[in-house]
Formats: sequence, C-alpha cells, structure tokens
Amino acid sequence: MSAPTFSVVPEHVAIIMDGNGRWANARGLPRTMGHRKGVEAVRETVRAAGDIGIKYLTLFAFSSENWRRPETEVSDLLGLLKAFIRRDLAELHRQNVRIRVIGDRSNLRGDILPLLLEAEETTRNNTALTLVIAFNYGSRDEIVRAFASLARDVEAGRLRPQDISPELVDARLDTAGIPDPDLIIRTSGEERLSNFLLWQAAYSEFMFMPEFWPDFSRDLFFAALEKYAARDRRFGGLSAKPAAAVGS
Repeated sequence: MSAPTFSVVPEHVAIIMDGNGRWANARGLPRTMGHRKGVEAVRETVRAAGDIGIKYLTLFAFSSENWRRPETEVSDLLGLLKAFIRRDLAELHRQNVRIRVIGDRSNLRGDILPLLLEAEETTRNNTALTLVIAFNYGSRDEIVRAFASLARDVEAGRLRPQDISPELVDARLDTAGIPDPDLIIRTSGEERLSNFLLWQAAYSEFMFMPEFWPDFSRDLFFAALEKYAARDRRFGGLSAKPAAAVGS
C-alpha cells in the first residue's frame, strides 16, 4: 500500500501507546488480549513510519511505574516484549531499521537486558528509521540520572557549574543524539504526558486521539500526520505563515 504525500513530515514522532486494557475490557476480554492486539498495532505503525520517511519513532513500551501493576500483567508485558524482539528483530534488520532503547537498565531482569542489548547491537549500523523503545523509562528518573552525572563531573573538577547548558544536559539524557520529538501522540483520550520525554517535549506538538492503542491503524497515523502538517510551529518566534485575510 502506497503512502500519501505530506507537505511536512516530522523527523521524530513519539507515541504513548495507551488503552490496551480498556480495549480488552470493552470487549469482555482479559487485559492480556489487549496487549497482544497492541503489538500488532506496533508492527503496523513501524511500517507506516518507514514508508512515510519518518527518521525516528519512539514508543513508550514500559514505564518505570508499570512495575506496580499485578505481577501476572507485568509478566505478560515482558513476555510480549521478548517475543516481539525475537520474532521481529530479523525483519526490522532487513528493513534497515535501527533499534535504540532508552530507560534505566541498572536493575533489569537478566532475561530482558541481553535481548535489548542484542537488538541494539545487531541494528547499530542501520540507517533508515530509528525505532526508539522506551523501556523501564520515566522522564523524571532520566533527568535525575543526567544531573547526577553532571554533579559527579563537577565534584571531580572536570566541569564548572557555570558551564552546564541545555546542550550539555541533552548529551547526558538517554536520548543523546536523538532529535527532540516534533509530534507526540497519545491514544485512548487521555491528555497528559505521564512522565514521558518531559525535557525533550519542550516544543513538541501534541495530539490526543480517542482511539485505544489496539485500534491505532495506518490510516489513523496518517490522519494525525496530516493534522500535524497544518500546524504552525513557531518555537517562541513569529509565525512563518502568512496571516489569513480579514473576513476570510
């Protein structure tokens, strides 16, 4: 299926994939079925992003707060992540997709971390879409870890406090080397960031969609991109678009 043409294509799209459980509940299904259907939406979205020319796609796969969920649901989510990497890694590699993982790796289970590292290493030299998986990720934790790193350098005399800049902070975040998201999409009708890319979202466009994540389709994705293309992004400056005529 060919992709439509847009006047503006965002370089980086980030998605909060919300609503798997409610999708399942609405159909009288166990929550695990919502998560499994959500994986299918991930595959379709990754393909669509590559087709349209997006360079970076960040998916909020598992937050650092998700460990509070029931143990059975956490186990199922982790199992789906492992299955996705094992099943899809070869295909993503063939499509020249690079995988990067952001989030705290310090206390990850022993059967998860090697898979994430394998996915990163296998695809390290790929040059098409970069798929960023936010796993065990929380933005406040990321920012704290970045500033702790800077503080250690100050204490050791390698860095002066007055030399700390936004660019230096950027370089210490998990997303170092990745441009800030142009567009952040959240499904399920919720309208909050939920501790996702708080620093990086300073000038992002936001789009909150009522559909649950398992219902997120190629068409819905392209509809969001069409709305994004019509936005006037000023970054604190003046509009680059001509003002509409009075009475038009």
